[in-house]
Amino acid sequence: MSAYDFIILGSGVAGLSFALKVADHGRVLILTKRSKADTNTAWAQGGIAAVWGKDDTVESHVADTLEAGAGLCDEAAVRAIVSEGPTRVQELIGLGLQFDEQEVEGGGGREIALGLEGGHSKRRILHFRDTTGRAIEDTLLAAVARHPNIEVREHQMAVDLVTTAKLGSALENRVVGVYVLDEVTGEVLALAARRVVLATGGCGKVYLYTTNPDIATGDGLAMAWRAGAAVANMEFIQFHPTCLFHPEAKSFLITEAVRGEGGVLVDANGKPFMEKYHPRASLAPRDIVARAIDAEMKRTGEKCVFLDITHRPADFVRAHFPNIYQRCLALGIDITKQPIPVVPAAHYQCGGVRTDLDGATNVRGLFAIGEVACTGLHGANRLASNSLLEALVLAHRAAARVLRDDPPAVQSESPWTIPPWETGNAHDVDELVVVYHNWDEIRRLMWDYVGIVRTDKRLQRAAARLRNLQAEVQEFYWNFRVTLDLLELRNLVNVAALIVESALARKESRGLHFTLDYPDADPRLARKDTVLRRT
Repeated sequence: MSAYDFIILGSGVAGLSFALKVADHGRVLILTKRSKADTNTAWAQGGIAAVWGKDDTVESHVADTLEAGAGLCDEAAVRAIVSEGPTRVQELIGLGLQFDEQEVEGGGGREIALGLEGGHSKRRILHFRDTTGRAIEDTLLAAVARHPNIEVREHQMAVDLVTTAKLGSALENRVVGVYVLDEVTGEVLALAARRVVLATGGCGKVYLYTTNPDIATGDGLAMAWRAGAAVANMEFIQFHPTCLFHPEAKSFLITEAVRGEGGVLVDANGKPFMEKYHPRASLAPRDIVARAIDAEMKRTGEKCVFLDITHRPADFVRAHFPNIYQRCLALGIDITKQPIPVVPAAHYQCGGVRTDLDGATNVRGLFAIGEVACTGLHGANRLASNSLLEALVLAHRAAARVLRDDPPAVQSESPWTIPPWETGNAHDVDELVVVYHNWDEIRRLMWDYVGIVRTDKRLQRAAARLRNLQAEVQEFYWNFRVTLDLLELRNLVNVAALIVESALARKESRGLHFTLDYPDADPRLARKDTVLRRT
């Protein structure tokens, strides 16, 4: 049994940032189920929202976040994260990240160029072209590689957290380690640590259509739930309004920054339609834009709408959105001359493992940071580009909390012995077709029954089928040797059930949760989280 001071699951902005903050104080192990650069962070296009411009204020950013969150944000959390954001962004710059710059008006050098996105009243999005996430990922990975106390293991899929409760202790439940599948050898390893950090991202792949990469299967959330951690607000799944609609395009996001720079949503006849739905038109908050597009598609029978930025100079478009320009051009769409076909797709998990403002869960020693966590920042709908901001701030706060309250032992020793993984009579999976069928069925029923517009009847149908699927998947889990596909399927069905249970519990429409049975917001449910706990 190997022991570490800190085990971090996930190698995106949250996990890497935490590792750098604690690495001078103990042995750090980062585990990632694919390659270390294969993360949700690397797919982020738009940028980081932070109070940076001379005409911007913390109060303005807080107000925009609260408005987007539709009455469910924790204002103290919003204020803390927004206030601390610029300092954390400055640390990224100190590591070598170079955001896009522009000439200062009236001369006098250059300054960071700030973008505008939906829901923001000021330009406050720091960005690197349209590949900000990749630039952040590369910067942090380079810093991690330079630190001798940080070990990164790729192709390591966490199976489950190990807690004192699972070991039969009657003492306070706390995390003591994790079982991990080495995807190369097929062996399940027992790794000990008194502090485990979930930085595993979201669960976008629980839906048939998503902007997320294939890794986003809700692993951290499902493991935390099985370990006894509380989960909050999982009914609020953000659908990004503008995913590229093309038969050869898989999960390709058209960043909100395109609308921030003048892109207009239009129908098949080239007519703008967002003015009917919100005063900010194409720059309305994401929940409103996604529902508006869904309504227009149902009204007209069209398979998509269009995002038109052809009125901006071609050189401007190519310079600001080189990745999108090249990707669309490869598919036969010149975005400087043609509108971009787009549809909504599952994008971001606004709920998650319930934590305090330091990323601590109700399971001692277990922290959750980034998209996997629910801190109260996003409420019922995340404001654009607040996700990377939250990840940076919570990584810093979680590290400070651990080092202050539970400093690592010198020898990385654990008082708990984790028993070796037992395969029992399990044998190799010989019915992979059934596993893949269940995977597809979960994603399709979630899209059909638990999408942008919901009803209790659809949700109840989803719940009934998911109960059967959970039983089937659990049978697979106990009878077969674990594989990455089987573990992801197990996590997906757990997360899908949590989303449906949360959605059924909220008898109103608020933010991203819109139900035809309760089309109005209930003032009594403002600032009231949907919290689920295992019984």
